[in-house]
Amino acid sequence: MSVTTVRLQAEVEQHLEAIAGRLHRSKGWVINQALSEYIEKQLREQERWQQTLKAMESAAQGKVVDASEVHDWLNSWGTENEQDAPRSGK
Repeated sequence: MSVTTVRLQAEVEQHLEAIAGRLHRSKGWVINQALSEYIEKQLREQERWQQTLKAMESAAQGKVVDASEVHDWLNSWGTENEQDAPRSGK
């Protein structure tokens, strides 16, 4: 495990100490948890952005599904005749 030094604003430090005390954990543990969650969130957002770019490229190539097909599919959810998700024709 490596050591990194950071400068914290006084208010952040106070909140950090309060949280660490309430959890009976070290400030380092709380910081590690917070950074791990932040990094995970950033990775998810990056993946969503890549998926968005891919979807935009598919749409630009005409790989789309008619809105009425999507509505029919959604309206079938939870019924005896639930349909499979529509697929683009290309």
